[in-house]
Amino acid sequence: MAGRARRITAAYLLLSPALVLMLGVLAYPVGWEVWISVTNFSSRGPGDRAFVGLLNYRAMLHDSEFWRGLVTTVAYLGVTTLAKLALGVPMALLLARPSRWRALVFLAVFLPWAFPGGITVIAWYWMLNPPLVTSYAVALGTLKHAVDVAAGGGAYAFLSVVAFNVWRGSSFTAVFLLAGLNAIPTELFEYARLESSSVWQRFREVTLPLLRPYMALAVFLSFTSAFADLANVWMLTGGRIVFPVLGTQAYWLGIRGGQFAEAAARSLSMVPVLVVALALLFRWFDRREDTVDAAAPTASGRSLGHRAAA
Repeated sequence: MAGRARRITAAYLLLSPALVLMLGVLAYPVGWEVWISVTNFSSRGPGDRAFVGLLNYRAMLHDSEFWRGLVTTVAYLGVTTLAKLALGVPMALLLARPSRWRALVFLAVFLPWAFPGGITVIAWYWMLNPPLVTSYAVALGTLKHAVDVAAGGGAYAFLSVVAFNVWRGSSFTAVFLLAGLNAIPTELFEYARLESSSVWQRFREVTLPLLRPYMALAVFLSFTSAFADLANVWMLTGGRIVFPVLGTQAYWLGIRGGQFAEAAARSLSMVPVLVVALALLFRWFDRREDTVDAAAPTASGRSLGHRAAA
């Protein structure tokens, strides 16, 4: 018992630096933001922070701009996540195939994620909003006007931010799914190649089910990264709220307006959405695991019956 207690104590001592780092970097800022959201903390009002309960959240729910920003944020998360997944899966499959050009393909896929985000976002801003008057700038100006007229004001800026996020994030999704493919035993793919002659059937019945847990985690990472994508949204729109997302609304309320309590409530409003998305993703994956486990005994019994008959 004494030796077991010493091992447990040593284990907790070894974990303590990581625990302190997690509490200091993650838990404390989140806890502070939650506390600020239930006070009247503001640079415009008195210096004290009086407790007001859920008043900031009730005021937020009655604000039409909040609902507009929420719908835009959810649309932004959904479009970018689906696009990154649709591009990441084929790129991962392409990288997984042995080829003499595999190193060049891997470099081309990895570069958008490896480049500093601040440099690439400025390059994209100048590419989509040219600072010089040229024929290229006139063509993009005409395109911007046509998109905004057809889809409403801010549509061109929204599509610009979506395109940059997909360009940068699809490479990360591809590398993440490539690691998942490399973790799957190659024997499973060899068996599938022997049992079926259709590439599409092997992809649908074998590759996708085996990649399902990695895809679920990739989708959630895409959600969180897109939700925290305030810097890219801010720079690609030139520092203006051309289309409202909750991050830009919280920035204007807190940093520009000094309404820190309202800004904290608005930034925390996406937490329930992310929690529900995470629960649905894991439920989707667990249901698939339960189906496979339930079908395994039946398949095993059927295999034994065929052997006995033989």
